[in-house]
Amino acid sequence: MKVLRGLAVIRATLPIQAPVPATANDHNRLRLFSGSANVPLATEVARYLGLDLGPMVRKRFADGELYVQIQESIRGCDVYLIQPSCRPVNDNLMEMLIMVDACRRASARQVTAVIPYYGYARADRKTAGRESITAKLVANLITEAGANRILAMDLHSAQIQGYFDIPFDHVYGLPVILDYLVSKNLSDIVVVSPDVGGVARARAFAKKLNDAPLAIIDKRRQAHNVAEVLNVIGDVEGKTAVLVDDMIDTGGTISEGGRLLREKGARQVYACATHAVFSPPAVERLSSGVFEEVIVTNTIPFLEEHNFPQLTVLSVANLLGETIWRIHEDTSVSSMFR
Repeated sequence: MKVLRGLAVIRATLPIQAPVPATANDHNRLRLFSGSANVPLATEVARYLGLDLGPMVRKRFADGELYVQIQESIRGCDVYLIQPSCRPVNDNLMEMLIMVDACRRASARQVTAVIPYYGYARADRKTAGRESITAKLVANLITEAGANRILAMDLHSAQIQGYFDIPFDHVYGLPVILDYLVSKNLSDIVVVSPDVGGVARARAFAKKLNDAPLAIIDKRRQAHNVAEVLNVIGDVEGKTAVLVDDMIDTGGTISEGGRLLREKGARQVYACATHAVFSPPAVERLSSGVFEEVIVTNTIPFLEEHNFPQLTVLSVANLLGETIWRIHEDTSVSSMFR
């Protein structure tokens, strides 16, 4: 009883202070961290936001296990983790899951996984028996790790958004490529979809290019990473053909498409894609002289061995940075693309 009375006296005699007015940083503190997959892009995003990347220890044990430790307090913070699941895909995906778990256990208010390139996206449905839908599996893993929100760029299939039961912001890298093409003042443009599945993407791109005409390449795929191109639907003769896709992996689809467009009389051929996966022998195919220019973005880190004269790499850092800021401030993201 004496102790309780003593505490009561102490509380009664403490001076009463007016509450300090809350600031935006008190309740909406923004923290940005990067995995090891694409640190240069994350650094650019941080620079756009006027922030420093948060300190974090990333290391590997002798048996290959990954270790992550956040080295500052993030209690009550809104944390954004930038990590594309590019090569080495499994290591980068696992590192992202560990980062998400570490932030959740450090009492972050909200954890947003920023995935510039979403790997395992090509298996987004069952096309045969006894196969996995890896796009859904990865969605489950990220959600179960503790992510509260996803920000991804140019999904291989837009339906992947529906695999998540948490908010999902899907932005497009093609506006960055579009601005670059407009600055080149190209004439007689026809936008070409490399396959039927990319028609919606190509149509939206063509609309932004002063409603340019659209052509479609009829393609029959015989096996994974092997494509057989058959015909072009649309007029490309004497025109500047712009092939638009979400990604270039081995370069087979887009290079065969470029050759076919040349055969059909296209005056110039440009290849555009958001994600430069560039698995061998992509560089040899893309640098064979079919294209005037191959235009990609830095969602996947640029490697010097992937360089060739026709390659142009554009940065999506400002686009991602602006999207992160709008999410953080609870303003519209979709209005950026109208």
